[in-house]
Amino acid sequence: MTIRNWGPIRDCMRTDVTEIDGRTDVMSALKLMKEVGDTSLMVKRRDETDEYGMLLFSDIAKKVIAKNRAPERVSVYEIMAKPCLTVRPDMEIRYCARLFENFGISHAPVVENDKIVGTVSYYRLVLHGLLPDLED
Repeated sequence: MTIRNWGPIRDCMRTDVTEIDGRTDVMSALKLMKEVGDTSLMVKRRDETDEYGMLLFSDIAKKVIAKNRAPERVSVYEIMAKPCLTVRPDMEIRYCARLFENFGISHAPVVENDKIVGTVSYYRLVLHGLLPDLED
């Protein structure tokens, strides 16, 4: 049995991160998600001592649509995940997949020097982490 050498998260993370204010209404957040073509948004910190938040498409489905709430009357801060687990860009893809499984998450911000440099998801881990090897 050979041991596979997985690459770092940096090789598969999405680097064009979109941030939003937590006071924004969910309908505006959805429009922004559609505009940038992403299913997650990072929620800005209020100050240096605050933690990052993350808004996922699934949060909107579970906490707004399923509960029959009006998206223009719900603020992002009411439904986002905060604080969220973060990963380093040099973490191996396999360890990120294990972290996701262990904590029941599907997305995470990638943080370096206390700044968000990207985001990663199961989708990115598989299609951009594993698939390039399959195409060789």
